[in-house]
Amino acid sequence: MNHTSRHARLLDAADAALLVIDVQEKFRSAVPGFDGMVAGCIKLVKTFQYLELPIWVTEQYPKGLGETVPELKDILDATPPLEKTVFSSYGCKGIPELITESRARSILICGIETHVCVNQTVHDLLAAGYRVHVAVDAIESRHAINREIALKKMEQSGAVLTTTEMAAFELLVDARNKNFKEVQALYK
Repeated sequence: MNHTSRHARLLDAADAALLVIDVQEKFRSAVPGFDGMVAGCIKLVKTFQYLELPIWVTEQYPKGLGETVPELKDILDATPPLEKTVFSSYGCKGIPELITESRARSILICGIETHVCVNQTVHDLLAAGYRVHVAVDAIESRHAINREIALKKMEQSGAVLTTTEMAAFELLVDARNKNFKEVQALYK
């Protein structure tokens, strides 16, 4: 398939990166769908690792909210979380520079909370000219209404709503991709 014939709203491994936002220990007991969200984040991190694509991780005020949860931190290898107090991860010191250096143009977002840090990050990335994809099965909020309205707002602003599996297979493009079997196994 000629790559140029693909729709602009599909993720492309040539310019994609993953941003994992604030998946921290303190949220575990406060966020109802926490375990499912973490599982989605883990699948995405592993997918991006197999495909050797950039991954960045932020932590919102870790002194108060704890570090990135161990099940995610354990697989992040050489990706140290960047600490922030601003809600937007794009406002986190180092993130804009890392994105620029990577030459990524499409940023896939996962993490918490949908209506605060995810929402503000998505809007700041859109304002900076990036294509932004939000993995709806890998984001979460404490209250369903906040998640629902934030998803609507982000989509209306130009973000592309996706799922972990949809994103992974868009990045793979072809069953002949050398990483197909490893990535496919994550979603079985």
